[in-house]
Amino acid sequence: MTIADRPAHSKVVGVADRTEVHPTRRRSRRGQGDQLRDEVLAAVNRLLDDWGSDEKLTIRAVAGEVGVAPASIYLHFADKTELVWAALADKYRQLSDQMGAAEAAAPAEQPRERLRAQVHAYCRFAMDNPGHYRLMYEIRQPAVEPGRMGLHPARRVSARLRRALAACADAGYALSLPLYQATHTLWTGLHGLVSVQHSLAIDGSPDQLAGMADGLVDIVVSAQQRNGPAYPPETDVDRYIAATVIEIGDES
Repeated sequence: MTIADRPAHSKVVGVADRTEVHPTRRRSRRGQGDQLRDEVLAAVNRLLDDWGSDEKLTIRAVAGEVGVAPASIYLHFADKTELVWAALADKYRQLSDQMGAAEAAAPAEQPRERLRAQVHAYCRFAMDNPGHYRLMYEIRQPAVEPGRMGLHPARRVSARLRRALAACADAGYALSLPLYQATHTLWTGLHGLVSVQHSLAIDGSPDQLAGMADGLVDIVVSAQQRNGPAYPPETDVDRYIAATVIEIGDES
């Protein structure tokens, strides 16, 4: 909802005042629940972008931004964590879909190239959508217990990388780390490249960034193929990471 779209009786405030807004939005008519949900999620994105973290984000602040009572928010979301994750879910899905499309375009018999294709798609998404990427990975989100963290919508992205790494290992390309640890290392390495590029405003094309990301693939996956699966033994770190993961199968 833009300022021009607000009802005449709504209070228009700046970012600093948003937690003080008194809801004046009329109750949604039957069938308008989805519209309210969309407005709420859009408000969460705006507030996260304005404030740079979830620290000041509350159900009351979101309700004030939209112009509804906090109880209306709880009809759709159980708590702040669920609210933030729902607001960002479409962005993780978009990234996952682009990675999946890139993988599908690579030769099926070359799992290492299919992994590289996903890595390149990750870099392109981050460079083409810096605002989305900032909200997804560079703004503090609600802290939750490890068991719940496995439900984070970012699992779509990690699941794609993990399956691609597993396909490499199954084909005889040895992983330098156990599967879950290798996935986490590759993912955080990619984020590090992107984050430095964003924060230091380094000039460079997505293709150049993808070229640097190839080095991460070379570190995690051997370029030499051998007979039989090539998985390293599990470690305590690998088991710890695996314990926080909730498999989502074909959903990703």
